[in-house]
Amino acid sequence: MTIPPRLRRALVRLRRDLLFLAAGVPLHAVPLLLSFWVLLQLQDILGPASDFGTLVLPVPVTLLILAAYGLTEAQRWRFRALCGVDLPRLRFRESKRQWAYNCLIGPLFGLLELLVLGVLAAALTAATSLLWVELLGWEWRVDHRGVWTWAGYATAVGLLVLAAVPALAGGLVRLENLVGRAVLHVSRSEELKRRVEDLTTSRAGAVDAADAERRRIERDLHDGAQQRLVALALNLGLAKATLKDLPPEVRQVIDEAHREAKEAIEELNSLVRGLHPAVLDELGLDAALSGLAARAPLPVRLWTDLPERAAPAVEAVAYFVVSEALNNVAKHADATRAEVTVTRLGEILRVVVADDGVGGADPSGGSGLKGLAQRVRSVDGAFRMSSPVGGPTTMTVELPCTT
Repeated sequence: MTIPPRLRRALVRLRRDLLFLAAGVPLHAVPLLLSFWVLLQLQDILGPASDFGTLVLPVPVTLLILAAYGLTEAQRWRFRALCGVDLPRLRFRESKRQWAYNCLIGPLFGLLELLVLGVLAAALTAATSLLWVELLGWEWRVDHRGVWTWAGYATAVGLLVLAAVPALAGGLVRLENLVGRAVLHVSRSEELKRRVEDLTTSRAGAVDAADAERRRIERDLHDGAQQRLVALALNLGLAKATLKDLPPEVRQVIDEAHREAKEAIEELNSLVRGLHPAVLDELGLDAALSGLAARAPLPVRLWTDLPERAAPAVEAVAYFVVSEALNNVAKHADATRAEVTVTRLGEILRVVVADDGVGGADPSGGSGLKGLAQRVRSVDGAFRMSSPVGGPTTMTVELPCTT
């Protein structure tokens, strides 16, 4: 026999609601039983002199306090598994709401759940009254001639009550869902705070992953393409030095190839250092910036005050800031000198890059400065630029060392 879809859905919903109520009875009964245990011990203490109640009282009190948190996790499972309602995980400091739900509201729901389940059991028993009368035997039915009439009435009442059980169970489940989400749900401010914490953690993970990827690319370029270019330049240099009897045209081609190979090595070295220099990991930000200042195409005065190292991600951002700033000064500022100051003030790493160029730099103009500012903000840093037309230009970056 095929069950109509509508009836099947109603039966599935009724089964879910009854399971939800049945699972809630023991969870809501635990605080009630513990409270009753506490009252018994208090009665024992206030009654005739007895040391036993005084010694035992801390046990139910402790269990009652712990139940407020432990039962919340069980309730979360019940709501999620049987109703599809995902309640947030409350922290221990939010125990007031947990205690209010589990120890005050919960027992009331437990009584209502027990009442609905009791009504269901009584209705099932009444609806099968004719079957029970049949099982009692012929002799008993002869002695109680009006039993069939009463059994018929009971069956009719039982069927009517059974028809009302789905509505009762569904209404109680909806009421529990409303109260549960209202009491066990985090506040709006707490939810926003958790969201900010989650976003901060995920962003820090993304920054670390990007930094690790840059290091991998640097290692691959250094150990792969760069070594091949070095070998090619050595071979070309060896050919130029040993093959003396070649035609002038061939020697010219070898000379050009040798020169281009060396230029490619220099460009690749610059690219690798720009991605993530090895000296930054080995010796720290001071040594890495010293090498950067020495390679700059214009005089750079470097002053650092770094009593201790910052987080690797922060050091990488600081190095990237100075590297990009010096490149911009060399290409666009028409400056004769630059000055880089890096200091650590408590938990803040401050980087200041100044030049005596023509000024007019605008971070909002879609240039590389905008990407530089975004890189700084990726670690909760602050980016400020002062560049009036005619100069000088000063870029100040502050990075939190604990990122």
